[in-house]
Amino acid sequence: MKKHCFVAGLLLATLSCSSIAAARTGGDGISEQARRIHARAINLDTHLDTPALFGRPGWKITDRHTFEQDGSQVDYPRMVEGGLDGGFWVVFTGQGTRDGEGKRGARDFGLGRLAEIREMVAANPDRFALATTADDAARIKAEGRRSVYIAMENAYPLEHDPSLLRFYYRQGLRMLSLAHTSNNDFADSSTDARGHEWEGLSEQGRALLVEANRLGIIIDQSHASNAVFDQIIALSKAPIILSHSGAYDVYAHPRNIDDARIRTLAARGGVIHVNSLGGYLIDTGATPEYRAEVGKVYAALGGRRGLNEEQRRQALARIRELDVKYGIKQADFDDYLRHLLHIVEVAGWQHVGLGADWDGGGGVEGYRDITALPKVTQALLDAGYDEEQITAILGGNLIRLIREVQAVADPAAVAEALK
Repeated sequence: MKKHCFVAGLLLATLSCSSIAAARTGGDGISEQARRIHARAINLDTHLDTPALFGRPGWKITDRHTFEQDGSQVDYPRMVEGGLDGGFWVVFTGQGTRDGEGKRGARDFGLGRLAEIREMVAANPDRFALATTADDAARIKAEGRRSVYIAMENAYPLEHDPSLLRFYYRQGLRMLSLAHTSNNDFADSSTDARGHEWEGLSEQGRALLVEANRLGIIIDQSHASNAVFDQIIALSKAPIILSHSGAYDVYAHPRNIDDARIRTLAARGGVIHVNSLGGYLIDTGATPEYRAEVGKVYAALGGRRGLNEEQRRQALARIRELDVKYGIKQADFDDYLRHLLHIVEVAGWQHVGLGADWDGGGGVEGYRDITALPKVTQALLDAGYDEEQITAILGGNLIRLIREVQAVADPAAVAEALK
């Protein structure tokens, strides 16, 4: 560990050694040793928002897209190129009103997104396979396919009827986060401008946590408040996850987690997966005025959803102009490494993974889509970590967590849910 601390410390301080410079150059900067490690590892990402693209007119997971073309970051050809073996594909529902109409709408939207994920797998059985257990990842990789674990980001679709969690479980759901950017019926968000509502979990949230434990569903704390973290850690019978979070002690954003809680997470067997969303890595200088203008860009095109290719190009071009106008700073791969290497040092390599938030806002300069994933392997190798440690971070720690969470499930509850 002393070697790791020394080398990683130098990288965190300067990020200027030749090996990291090489890692930033792309394919030519990846050593043969890193390529071999990457190929042997089971590479999993815990937060793929790519299902949000499934409904785009003309967009197909089997086609090769580019970030420059349409802003997307994950598809099957790029997964093959970047060596991503799969991960958790997300049923994300933005928080809306909490009246009856809003909750019913969220219920229907979530079920629709779940169906889209299942339909994608069914339509591509030679490329993808549904994964529900820890052992599935290795089996599916050996078959030459990509793993599709299912997660829910924001439990809003369950507000109308929390018992729907059992239906989601039967359909493959194995990870659940309680809240997103706003408070909901279950828990407080870390970023709700109105402040905390429940001072952590509500009674409904506690009940949902108990049910998730009984079914062997991983509890994801990302986006929830620090109080939620503290209460989940105290109440959960199984280790928990942060599926896409950063280090508060590197950049003090409320979406990030502080070192003391990272150590607590590790002590309880949990895993933190490191986010690559630029606004959580550095202070980009995005003012309320800038955000308002970005909102107007999408409003003029009828909203963010359902844009065609030309509208997406227009939106991206206009936002680039706004970035220049407001002097928005772009986070880069070095910024991402600062968070990743810091968290590895604090938590220990056994408790860290990757959750870049691809297709959900993640990606930085030099790390724009999943084809750049081998750069992380190279960076960890340059920091002094060996193959066992690197493969754990790339996916092994997640597989261990899935196994441990499912080991404490109630067999009777699982059997009932699968009827």
